Amino acid sequence: MKTVTAEDVQKLSFPKPDSHKGQNGKLLIIGGSHLFHAASLWSLTVASRIVDLVHYSSIPENNQIVHELKKEFRNGMVVSRDDVEDYIKEDDVILIGPGMTRDEETETLTDILLKKYPEKQWVLDAGALQMVELSHIPKNAILTPHHQEFELLLEKSQITNHNDQTEIVQELAKELQCIILLKGKEDIASNGKETRVIEGGNAGMTKGGTGDVLAGLIAALACKNDPWISTLAGSFINKKAGDDLYATVGPFFNATDLSNQIPKTMKTLLSF
Repeated sequence: MKTVTAEDVQKLSFPKPDSHKGQNGKLLIIGGSHLFHAASLWSLTVASRIVDLVHYSSIPENNQIVHELKKEFRNGMVVSRDDVEDYIKEDDVILIGPGMTRDEETETLTDILLKKYPEKQWVLDAGALQMVELSHIPKNAILTPHHQEFELLLEKSQITNHNDQTEIVQELAKELQCIILLKGKEDIASNGKETRVIEGGNAGMTKGGTGDVLAGLIAALACKNDPWISTLAGSFINKKAGDDLYATVGPFFNATDLSNQIPKTMKTLLSF
């Protein structure tokens, strides 16, 4: 199985010196709940450092938190759920799910939006991924499940082969005509035709929120890059950033530390 390397990351395109505001990506994040406040904020934190503009839509309580943090999110914009469809139409990529609870409200919102806007580039994570109907997943969407979420997807699928995990990931990606990144000690990514393994990571990466950072990173990269390359590169960068942190503080870091490290790691990988 071919592993992802720094050469894959170097296939990414990044802002040109003469580019203008708005030309380097616009991302919409739909996430958060009364139970989980921080998850979608971690996605927002890392994405706001990569794309020109992040639109953030959560419950009123989380929207207010972001309003209070505007000093950090200078290019961010809080969006009411009532207006979210206007921004779906406008933005390059929509990330849905970080911090959303596994309930009927999440299921309804996710399915309505996916069915109504199948032509958009979607990234599905966490709550949305747990509640989605497989038939509503748009072609070429990026799914970022951990192992329990992957099992939920398998239960809804037509796949009966449960022997080799890399083969299962590829079969499910082929069935759904989408990109799957199965997170784990080694991440496994497949677009249904090609399957790659991403090595790296350490015990510090088991902390809550590191997956939300990864989802925000991949979604941000996909705003101006091929979704397959964005998935591979996002996974590699995320793990490499975790390893860079481990080299300085051991496993004693959290999701906020990871989101802060990612720009430094990217600079090194991309030779800026």
